[in-house]
Order: sequence, then structure tokens, then C-alpha cells
Amino acid sequence: MFHKIKTVNPLPDYKLSVQFVEGVTKIYDIKPLFEKWDVFKTLRDNPNLFTSVEVDAGGYGIIWNDDIDLSCDELFANGKFVKTPFDGLMAFSDATLLWGLNESTLRKAISYGKLVNGVDACKFGKQWVISVDAMLREYGNPKTA
Repeated sequence: MFHKIKTVNPLPDYKLSVQFVEGVTKIYDIKPLFEKWDVFKTLRDNPNLFTSVEVDAGGYGIIWNDDIDLSCDELFANGKFVKTPFDGLMAFSDATLLWGLNESTLRKAISYGKLVNGVDACKFGKQWVISVDAMLREYGNPKTA
């Protein structure tokens, strides 16, 4: 299963904070890659390049340039889990993509009481957020990756 990436942020000491769409945050240390692959030494030698990291189109990896990238599965498998107040939360848009639903389905589930507003889901400004636990309880495992 792909663990699609929502955001990535460079940290000191050549570490990355990676937030995944399923509401998990991991810290990934790229220093071990300096010894494995010469191309990653470029990041060590050019700190500005390291801090230019961004999520690749579709969230299936991160990139620095045409030569240097890492897959979402590598980051998820070898990153260290970090507990945050936002663990287990995801945007409606991400939930609908993963479960193959329409956002109106989730809004209707709230209005009918299937999902409880303030417990399972909550609106912040214009953005709805839902817990992964509620999605699993009501819709089972994600349909798509």
C-alpha cells in the first residue's frame, strides 16, 4: 500500500518531517543515505538544496531535483513515528480519495448522525477534518492507495 505524502519539511541535522495523508507523522533521517548512494552527498554538500525538498506530484514521494528523490514507502517504512496532536486526522478530501467516496457522502453521514460532528469529524473554517478511526469504523479499509 502506498502511504501518500501530504507535506514534507526539512529539519536540522538532515532530517525530514513527513506528514502522510492517513494522519501519521514520521521523522526520516537521510544521513545514512550519504554512505549508500553518492547522489545523496549532494544534499550534504549543498544545504540550500536539502531545504528545497518538496512533495512529488501525487504524493508518492519527495524530490529535490531530477536526480534525487525518495519514495513514500521508503519514508514510511524507515521513518520514526512522531506523536502529534493531529495523529489520526485527515481532510475530507484525502479520506474521499482513499476510500473512493464523495465528500457529500461524508457530509450526509454527519447530518444523519452516522458520523458525529465534534467527535468523528469537525469543521475548521471551510475545511472538514475526520478521524481515521471513524472512517475505518464506518467504511472499512481504504479502497484505493
